[in-house]
Amino acid sequence: MSENTNPVYVILGATGGIGSETVRRLSEKGANLVIAAQNEEKLERLAKETNASPVALDATSQKQTDTAFERAKENFGRIDGAVNLVGSFLLKPAHKTCDKDFDAVMSQNVKTAFNTVRSAVRFMEDGGSVVLMSSVAGRVGLANHEAISAAKAAVIGLTMSSAATYLPRNLRFNAVAPGLVETPMTESVTSSDAARQASTDLHPLGRLGEPEDIAPMIEWLLDPRNTWVSGQVFGVDGGLSTLRPMPRRAVRR
Repeated sequence: MSENTNPVYVILGATGGIGSETVRRLSEKGANLVIAAQNEEKLERLAKETNASPVALDATSQKQTDTAFERAKENFGRIDGAVNLVGSFLLKPAHKTCDKDFDAVMSQNVKTAFNTVRSAVRFMEDGGSVVLMSSVAGRVGLANHEAISAAKAAVIGLTMSSAATYLPRNLRFNAVAPGLVETPMTESVTSSDAARQASTDLHPLGRLGEPEDIAPMIEWLLDPRNTWVSGQVFGVDGGLSTLRPMPRRAVRR
């Protein structure tokens, strides 16, 4: 174990679009990082780039999730924050969603978040910040999003309940709820011109999100200077969850 004064963070789902951007930003600020994902090749490459400690794991397993937190404690002696960016994306109506697809969505999004909470409670004895990933689909009724909406709404409930339960432990829990962000996970939508345009039109700010739009919010929530924030859901969604502007052609200058 090495002594350090820089913050120590565990990032699950580190090799995705938002995860990679978050890891790079935290690394640039000098954070000590344990990063976890299933794809060992991508994980090793990101770890080398950011001087992070990699742990290949499946976050749907509680035992494997614990190993990332154990690594952080062994390497740095404490954990100041944890982020779960493991997830999946499914765009289907309920009647076309088979049991296998539904179970996979719930496992990747809800179970991994739940495992992150349990690991944080076990290993973050001195408190800290836990950030979970929800979605605008968990807050707004969007057509053909039934399974992913159910999962992301569950993450919001988990965030709020955990924040209340573990407040005496000085553990803070918050969630980020993005709109559609351009990442490898969402290529099924963004690679089609028609689907991409339809999704863009949904967002009042007139564009899809980028990982660079989401990572700063995660970084802010991890920052120990923001200890008066817990049990909140932050919509970084291009205005989709709250704004209903007039058509652009109807706005007079």
